[in-house]
Amino acid sequence: MKADAELLTQRALWIGQHALPLFFVMLALLLAASCAGWWALQRTTRLRRHNTRRPALVLGQRFALGCAVILAGAGIFAALARQLGAKDVLGRADQALTDALRVSVPQTALHLFAALTHLADTATLTGLCIVMAMALVVLGQRGLAVGWVVAVAGNGLLNQTLKQVFGRVRPLDPDGSAVASGFSFPSGHSSGSVVAYGMLAYLALRLLPARWHLPALVTAVVLAFTVGASRLFLRVHFASDVMAGFASGATWLALCITGIELLRWWRRRLSLPAAL
Repeated sequence: MKADAELLTQRALWIGQHALPLFFVMLALLLAASCAGWWALQRTTRLRRHNTRRPALVLGQRFALGCAVILAGAGIFAALARQLGAKDVLGRADQALTDALRVSVPQTALHLFAALTHLADTATLTGLCIVMAMALVVLGQRGLAVGWVVAVAGNGLLNQTLKQVFGRVRPLDPDGSAVASGFSFPSGHSSGSVVAYGMLAYLALRLLPARWHLPALVTAVVLAFTVGASRLFLRVHFASDVMAGFASGATWLALCITGIELLRWWRRRLSLPAAL
């Protein structure tokens, strides 16, 4: 067990020393995965057009995908939460990575991340939530407006509840470019960016012309990942906080979108007025 802890700490040090290059590598991999997912979605859409008599099959595929994301996100979050009390092995690795970031990341990059991190501030997401809800109501999409508010506001409540449950303190030496208070696990900026910008991408898929779909998806991935990474680079969160935020945010996002799609299918099946 001691050897495993030392190995994990050494890997964390290496990651911290190469943090910026690894950030761009991971971002490129995420973008590639997003484009692959987009291709799969397009293929599913074409199949749906040729199988108009089997809408339940398409719904089943989407439901299965949503459940897979929910289970994966919840599983990752649970694994990280269990490790918090595992003789502080994860804590030592987190601290080693944070210490390495202090000397490996140039000030220019820190200033950029300090600006980008505000994209998921509570005030920013609250304003975005209100503006988008009003816009959807004006467009006659009251059901989507409700789903949007439930997703964004509900994630905020969920994150605060989880913070209180775990009560983890933040890194003791944050970068001076950012100020953060409250508990650390999971990262609210990470989960909030995943939910808010992920929901915006979903709304774009539902409401905008097809030519905007892929740009919306790519933009959401870039923003969510960059905001989450900014919390790590600015040393206001540990790496496990950010990963847990991504996991909880993805779980909640998948749950909300799956619920919206199921409700939409149910309304059409019963020939009710389509609010979603």
